[in-house]
Amino acid sequence: MEDDITITPLHQPGSVVDPLTEIARDGARQMLAAALRAEAASFVAQFAEERPPDGRQRVVHHGTGAMSATSRRGSALIPVQRQKVRDRAADAPPEDRIRFSSRIVPKWARRSLSLDALLPVLYLRGVSTGDFQEALSALVGPDAPNLSPGAISRLTGEWQAEHDRWQRRNLSARRYVYVWADGVYLQARMELQTECMLVIIGATPEGKKELLAFQVGVRESARSWHEPLVDLKVRGLSAPPDLAVGDGALGFWKALDEIFPDTRRQRCWTHKVSNILKKLPKSMHPAVKIDLREIWQAATRAAAETSVNTFVEKYGVKYEKAVACLTKDREALLAFYDFPATHWDHLRTSNPIESVFATVRHRTVRAKGALSQKTAKLMVFKLVQAAAKKWRRLKGANQLPLVVEGVKFADGVAEQDANESRAA
Repeated sequence: MEDDITITPLHQPGSVVDPLTEIARDGARQMLAAALRAEAASFVAQFAEERPPDGRQRVVHHGTGAMSATSRRGSALIPVQRQKVRDRAADAPPEDRIRFSSRIVPKWARRSLSLDALLPVLYLRGVSTGDFQEALSALVGPDAPNLSPGAISRLTGEWQAEHDRWQRRNLSARRYVYVWADGVYLQARMELQTECMLVIIGATPEGKKELLAFQVGVRESARSWHEPLVDLKVRGLSAPPDLAVGDGALGFWKALDEIFPDTRRQRCWTHKVSNILKKLPKSMHPAVKIDLREIWQAATRAAAETSVNTFVEKYGVKYEKAVACLTKDREALLAFYDFPATHWDHLRTSNPIESVFATVRHRTVRAKGALSQKTAKLMVFKLVQAAAKKWRRLKGANQLPLVVEGVKFADGVAEQDANESRAA
């Protein structure tokens, strides 16, 4: 008898049964699912010509998985199918594996703890303030909070006030062991084409990553980078970071030498490899990547130096510019060997910043001119704040106090530990 029981939800007093709302909500789900399928298909098509030795297509669609956005109370809002893409090149090194990550719904935004994370995403996706209430009603349902254009305008005003408070926060009690710096071009409607977002992320002695500085400037300009670095010092950051990670933007390094002269330099290997490949024929890229990997993945500085010399001998005669691109930053590229080995993965690249801004850049490229400089700055600030809740701590955080204390490291091992091992 129990198997024949059917439970029918009763109409609740005060509620409105609206078939059109349900249809709109279902339509929103279907549109999102279709967009995700098209995005995955486009990604697979980019690698249609790449085939491993067995002759099969390297990158293929690999089914779907469950995915949903959730509200603050955890109720499902937009259940859709996550698209899976598989790289069949099983023997490829981890850094060369082709991975698919949706830009429509990035990983960190799939489960939104509250609407304050969802709103800047919608804004950056092109939803105007007048359309917020309609869009959220279709996605969230009839219980969406009051999000009239006036309410949205007041909310953006609160974001501005929050940004201003964050910009003035006291840093006298703060200490940052490592910092990552980069200039991110968004191509929003800014006054000058060369303007970009200058971003600095810092790692505390506890291994936590924090947004340290963020403002509009010129990436290559020492004057632009000078301003946020001076501001950090004025607000109490007296202890210089032990290591700064960044690409070849000369302006940042010049400003860093003026404000924090004791901070070591580490050039980003991701940017350096890209710059070297630009100076070589495309047919040589796979082999050159392997040769460069032998350098930055070497277990010791001596092995890395040997690989650099081998690279110079191999390519120096015919490709002088590529070799010069590598050797001119030789010391800065290998600085990570003087820090704990557990931190090397974090220190060899400035990608922590690039990954945060991937969604923002995707939005501004698709809808150029949609954002003013002020709006872009506020929206990016809120997105970074939302993403920061998901940032992982540094691996090997127990080694950070040793770096702060000034313990010397050689090939990733503390010298005192190395001496004890030799004595044993």
